[in-house]
Amino acid sequence: MDRSEALTLVEPHLTKARFEHTKRVAETATKLAKMYGHDTIQADLAAIFHDYAKNRNKDELRQWIVKESLPQHLLSYHHELWHGPVGAILVKKELGIDNEAVLSAIRWHTTGKAGMSLLDKIVFLADYIEPGRQFPGVEEVRTVADNDLNLGCWLASRNTISFLMSKNQPIYPDTFHAYNDLLLQINKD
Repeated sequence: MDRSEALTLVEPHLTKARFEHTKRVAETATKLAKMYGHDTIQADLAAIFHDYAKNRNKDELRQWIVKESLPQHLLSYHHELWHGPVGAILVKKELGIDNEAVLSAIRWHTTGKAGMSLLDKIVFLADYIEPGRQFPGVEEVRTVADNDLNLGCWLASRNTISFLMSKNQPIYPDTFHAYNDLLLQINKD
């Protein structure tokens, strides 16, 4: 599937603002893929579809979690986390995309996880640092991303955890696992 076809397929599922965000994430993911030696077409495709389920109804997302036997504890966390795992399922079922690396990057782009692949990290970080994002700490992560992918991902996970803690929000366990795993990788380098 080429870029134009992918964008045409995703656009009807997103708001105008979310579609613009998606294009920026795809551009950022392609840039990161070039920098870190990953296939740019795969990075572009995963980024284009990363928010495929973002604007789906909360009840529909819940039904997919139950129907597809996704971890039921997902339902105990904020519904903003649901669109990644459900999106990976829907992209496969509705669009026929079966590249496991692409599906993994879609699934984990919000929470991260321990043992993220290079593509998982690229999409996770691209979603965090795309040029339209403006929040405390993002500039530091953008700067670091140009030199150290693991450190950039770790800073993004650290900032996310800190933000959620400041709001007294529960933190999905895989986000902690990503933080710890990335920290171990940074300290090993």
